[in-house]
Amino acid sequence: MIQRTFLSLAIFVFFSDGIAISQNTSAGFDEAGEFANTAFHLSEVMVHDVANPPAASRFYAYAMEAAHQAILMGTDRSLSFDHLFHTLPAFEWKVAPRNFNKSLAANYAMLETGRLMMPSGYLLKEKQERLVARYKKERHLSGKEISYTVQQAEWIALQVVAYARSDGYTRLSTWQRYSPQKTEGHWYPTPPEYMLPVEAHWSTIRPFFIRSGSAFAPAPPVPFSTDKNSDFYKLMKEVYDTTSQLTPLQTTIANFWDCNPFAVKYSGHMSIGLKKISPGGHWIGITGIICKQKKSSLDSTVYAHALVALTIHDAFISCWTEKYTSDRIRPETAINKYMDAEWRPLLQTPPFPEYTSGHSVVSSASAEILSYLFGDAVRYTDTSEEYFGIPARTFNSFRDAANEAAISRLYGGIHFRDAIVAGQIQGKQVARYILDQVNSKKEIK
Repeated sequence: MIQRTFLSLAIFVFFSDGIAISQNTSAGFDEAGEFANTAFHLSEVMVHDVANPPAASRFYAYAMEAAHQAILMGTDRSLSFDHLFHTLPAFEWKVAPRNFNKSLAANYAMLETGRLMMPSGYLLKEKQERLVARYKKERHLSGKEISYTVQQAEWIALQVVAYARSDGYTRLSTWQRYSPQKTEGHWYPTPPEYMLPVEAHWSTIRPFFIRSGSAFAPAPPVPFSTDKNSDFYKLMKEVYDTTSQLTPLQTTIANFWDCNPFAVKYSGHMSIGLKKISPGGHWIGITGIICKQKKSSLDSTVYAHALVALTIHDAFISCWTEKYTSDRIRPETAINKYMDAEWRPLLQTPPFPEYTSGHSVVSSASAEILSYLFGDAVRYTDTSEEYFGIPARTFNSFRDAANEAAISRLYGGIHFRDAIVAGQIQGKQVARYILDQVNSKKEIK
């Protein structure tokens, strides 16, 4: 698409797996960077709201789906995902006229969906106003182009939000409150806040691609036992021994991948919430980083963000279904009761059951999608945590990053090894199923 006074040239780069990612050489305007920056505004609001990880994945998924629908106006419809959803949305389809600017539409529709769905979504109104002003000044869009594009973006967002209302989220509060079991081996609230379990009924949320939350159930966890010769006791001891002699690098890795929006620290009698991004938000950030690094076109950038976000959404449903099925005790509870009452993990324990590791599931799933899109041997620097005062880290591939994210949970003292390994397998299975669905319908070009 040629914008007024701006000429875009698409260059296709083919990786060994046959996937083409379009590069953008648009003069004077970085569309991949613009979209990644806009996506971060969603993360800012989620951090403000302390959105829990599954809920955050839902917000990202629908916001990115809205952006993708905006891109599809006037573009090859075969790049749509919605015909693959097992509950088909009733999205209306329009062919974009010449007054429609799909770059502005994608960014605006993403923000509008977040504005309508997120508790503090009203904070995105100012971002929308700044976005419009920037496109008027830097892209030289006329008042007519802006008005029509915004109107269409709002129309797209309304349709996506209407679809979201039927996914079961509004019924979560009607389920019977989850009560922790008091029998040995099961999850119980942990210090310092002893919070109630988060999203105990997330398995009832409608997935996009996978058939159900139990479709990729992992192998059962190692059976609980206090016998010092048992496999479970060995898992406990590994956590205890590892955290007792952490190297500086292991400590850095644990903190880099913490991503716990519930973290709290104390100053005297005052508790202070620590602002942190969710695991899904971290991988959305990585997606933006790589799109900017590759100078991806607008279409490719939005496509990548949408596929990653939808995969993360389904990965959380798969993981949370298992968490509340196995309902396994956390290392902190087990070690304090059966090994050392004074032991504390490096990271604060998140308020939900242990098996499987959410970060292992989501990171492995995201890495599979990004490897599919960009190739696995992609070196990049992850600056996602700099906003929260944590230095960047450089990785040689997405799978290397996912493996580090997974093992970080052992270093942090919040997961047993079998939950980490099973979580990696679970995440890869979810992602590969989704990729099979995508590839069975079309070939990306």
